[in-house]
Amino acid sequence: MSHPVPIQFQPVDAAALADAAGRIALIVDEAGKLGPAGRKLDKLMRGALARFLGSESFGALKSGDSADLAYPAGIKADAVQVVKLDRKPDTETARKAGAAIGKALSKTATLVLAENTKAAADISFGLALRAYGFTAHKTGEQTVPGPVTLMVAEPEKVASDAAPMAALAEGVFFTRDLVNEPANILTTDDFAARLAAMQELGLEVEILEEADLAKLGMGALLGVGQGSEAPSKVVVMQWNGGKAGDAPLALIGKGVVFDTGGISIKPAGGMEEMTMDMGGAGVVAGVMRTLALRKARANVVGIVALVENMPDGRAQRPGDVVRSMKGDTIEVINTDAEGRLVLADVMWYAQERFKPVGMIDLATLTGAIIVALGHEHTGVFSNNDAFCDQFLRAARSEGEGAWRLPMGAAYDAKLKSRIADMMNVGGRDGGAITAAQFLQRFVKPETPWIHLDIAGTALLKGDSTLAPKGATGWGVMALNRLIRDQYEG
Repeated sequence: MSHPVPIQFQPVDAAALADAAGRIALIVDEAGKLGPAGRKLDKLMRGALARFLGSESFGALKSGDSADLAYPAGIKADAVQVVKLDRKPDTETARKAGAAIGKALSKTATLVLAENTKAAADISFGLALRAYGFTAHKTGEQTVPGPVTLMVAEPEKVASDAAPMAALAEGVFFTRDLVNEPANILTTDDFAARLAAMQELGLEVEILEEADLAKLGMGALLGVGQGSEAPSKVVVMQWNGGKAGDAPLALIGKGVVFDTGGISIKPAGGMEEMTMDMGGAGVVAGVMRTLALRKARANVVGIVALVENMPDGRAQRPGDVVRSMKGDTIEVINTDAEGRLVLADVMWYAQERFKPVGMIDLATLTGAIIVALGHEHTGVFSNNDAFCDQFLRAARSEGEGAWRLPMGAAYDAKLKSRIADMMNVGGRDGGAITAAQFLQRFVKPETPWIHLDIAGTALLKGDSTLAPKGATGWGVMALNRLIRDQYEG
């Protein structure tokens, strides 16, 4: 498993700047004003730092951006990275500044001088997130970031503020690792084993096998995985850190470890990215890991459905009719619309067993959401305005893009089946909405519910501010914030 780069917090020590090897990153406010240690560094560099701060190049930098002064004279460091940051930055900008440092980390040590900012904890968090790299399957010498020392005026206070963020970074990294893993490694068995290992952190973990699922009547879920050699599973993770007996918040994750589309097979081009079709389950796992690591004072249950959608002589066919755990029948028009079948059974199971105070499902569900929102925002659907607003506030606070889309009875007509209670698809137009309408049929009227379609945000083809290209871990921060703000005493 990948772990965030370790960061040490130390008092500001101007004398250490002369002998610092590797890189020095210096946080400077928009006016280019240096503190005592910064002035000492400039003196060692024979005024080169002050000349840069007075240049048009520094003036053109936006808050959170940086520039390198390579091989500076007068010090041992290979480079001095000047990071511009407003004196009172918002959380997102402070993390952006840290990410600029994290992106530039090398095998050598990095000393970060942040004597003039009170946003040091957020800077360290952004640094840690952007320094992520998935190298589990690379051979040869790997570039592992060297140690990082963050010099601040109040190191003990900053370390205390950063501790919960360290747990959050661990959760984000866990999600990214899961989403980045190839499907021949992250099988349903392997995924379940990784989740079971989190019992060491204090989570209660239960694995339901195919016989258990059949006994529960999960015909919709089992139909998806019946063409694969990999056994379908449901993993239930419970964190009981809140008041005993209080109903939990339920997080539900789609965990299709690989999606060929089944008999309605996908085009070959880009199919290799379907290793990320378990992204919803990955986010739920990362949130549960975070809650356990930071000892959250809340009751939360995370339930993930682990299946593989493969074409085979036993595979589900277009035109088949399956019966859900709820008892409703579903005509399978397209076997590539499998995620909603998986979620339907697990959502119903969560409500029947746990009677949650609220339920949030996450899934890389539709290409239609990418057409609508691109890769900047996750699609948000809900049956409860207050619950949805709480989540949207949490997402904004953490800088994770989320946008609410409409729902309505008119969309339900598109799901009407001639031979069953419903079809699993409703055509191309409004595809993300009809998928949400399908899922809503498996939400009890008394359950506040949010559906998050993360198809566009779970994995990116290019870098983002806080992550290299690949898995982003989108949603771990927002959900952790929601739980912290709304469910902890």
